[in-house]
Amino acid sequence: MTDGAMLGIAGVVVLVLSAGVLAMAETSLTHLGRARARALEEEEVAGARLLSQMLDNREQYLNPVLLLVLICHLSSATIIAVLADHRWGLQGVLGALAVEIIVVFVVAEAAPKTWALQAPSRSAVVAAPLVRTLAGFPPLRWVTGLLVGIARLLVPGRTRVQGPAVSEGELLAFAGVAAEESVIDSDEQELIESIIEFGDTVVREVMVPRPDMVTVSADYRVADVMEIVVMNGFSRIPAYGNGIDDVVGIAYAKDLMRADLDQRSNDPVRTVLRPAHFVPESKHVASLLREMQAEQYHIAIVVDEYGAAAGLVTLEDLIEELVGEIVDEFDVEDPMIEPLAGGNVRVNARLAVDELNELLGAHLPEGDWDTVGGLVFDMLGHVPVEGEAVEVDGFRLRADKVQGRRIGRVRVERIPVPTPEPAEHS
Repeated sequence: MTDGAMLGIAGVVVLVLSAGVLAMAETSLTHLGRARARALEEEEVAGARLLSQMLDNREQYLNPVLLLVLICHLSSATIIAVLADHRWGLQGVLGALAVEIIVVFVVAEAAPKTWALQAPSRSAVVAAPLVRTLAGFPPLRWVTGLLVGIARLLVPGRTRVQGPAVSEGELLAFAGVAAEESVIDSDEQELIESIIEFGDTVVREVMVPRPDMVTVSADYRVADVMEIVVMNGFSRIPAYGNGIDDVVGIAYAKDLMRADLDQRSNDPVRTVLRPAHFVPESKHVASLLREMQAEQYHIAIVVDEYGAAAGLVTLEDLIEELVGEIVDEFDVEDPMIEPLAGGNVRVNARLAVDELNELLGAHLPEGDWDTVGGLVFDMLGHVPVEGEAVEVDGFRLRADKVQGRRIGRVRVERIPVPTPEPAEHS
């Protein structure tokens, strides 16, 4: 074998191994997310800071790597073809290329990329210094920039490729996988899901609706209002002037007690009211929570698009969206969900439809209503009487309790699927 052939084979070996290293770098930098890189940086892993900086501008570093991988593959294939043709002719070229395809696939593609996928953090940290050096080499950077510019001219649209973003669905999936692998427990998973859903929730979904509001007239005596506060176990209660849509302030239990101690129990409660805060029912609860923290208030009156009172919301209502129901010695509400025999449930009509869907694995429709009671109203088209039911998507929703024009509780039953009778053979 001539010296030229030996040099060519050595070149092919170097090119294939280089392609393998570059393929590993490409895969690791493509599949590692920014969040994981930030976590490695916080853990003070060597090279993590450099990696995090590179992922902020991933395109700048990946394009030179892709160009070098292509050069390695084409160069090795060309050398193999020339050597095989010189020694064995066309048949030798075909045979050598078949062998090269197998070797390149195993050594330069499958093996390095598989390792990069199995250990993306480690492989990315290892590859980061090499990739930065290559991307910073001026001739390679210039050529890559020129070729990418040509590609952008050929492909209209967005000219900048952003790194992979993490959607809410992916975060929920990550939490589910972490719980399955016992990295986090089920309570932590539920909290993560609640936090993610918290950002999409509006005040209308968590407020105490107008019919459930306990209010007092601003002309009531302090003593009378204090009695109502004690009876209901509230620390704050709205007071109205000309009807419930005219909330003029909030009566605080401690202010009422102070007034009583000052011998002012017969004064109208309007003399001790504090200003009321008003929020639209479409306001996001995350924004309202920050507002309550900043302005230091615990209760707000919710108004609809016409300015009428739609309900009220408290700081406790917002926190319960994150951590679940908070029950104290004054809470005597019926449970939101009551399991029944046969897998059926009885629910408070105020239960959100999406929560019932999640509980039953159902697909009950969601529309202009938020609650199960609203769904029943929409399906029936009138105020139901107790016992009246509607069937929707394989479930029977029965109004178990109706108070005036309002549904209190709904019984949810699965409609049994009839089993076909066996055919009779003559």
